[in-house]
Amino acid sequence: MSAGQMPPWLQEQLMKLQHSQQSLQSVMTQKQHLEIEKAETEKALEELRKVADGDTVFKQAGTVLIKSKKQELIDELEERIEMVKTRSTVLEKQETRLKETLKEQETKITEMMKGGSSNAPPKSPPVEDNPRK
Repeated sequence: MSAGQMPPWLQEQLMKLQHSQQSLQSVMTQKQHLEIEKAETEKALEELRKVADGDTVFKQAGTVLIKSKKQELIDELEERIEMVKTRSTVLEKQETRLKETLKEQETKITEMMKGGSSNAPPKSPPVEDNPRK
């Protein structure tokens, strides 16, 4: 069955499936970025805690460095880590839902292609070769 011969109901289901796959890929990419951000932030926090309390510290703001207080930076980094954890939890839930949706869509498409779904066009009754049996 070529794409030109594909029934509209199947095209629609395949488009939904493709959209779900793209959404899942996006969520997984976002999760990766968050994991990298979390690791970088934890490393910065670890290094900052090694600095003596009286030492001068700076934070980056765009392309400039701004003198700051150690404890303020620690608080900012800890808050950032918590925010990343929260966002990661939300993305985990989205990923789980999307995987379930994909599985359901794949099952539905398979059933529709086998003719086991009411969304598929009705099958014509079998044609008898010799009606006078």
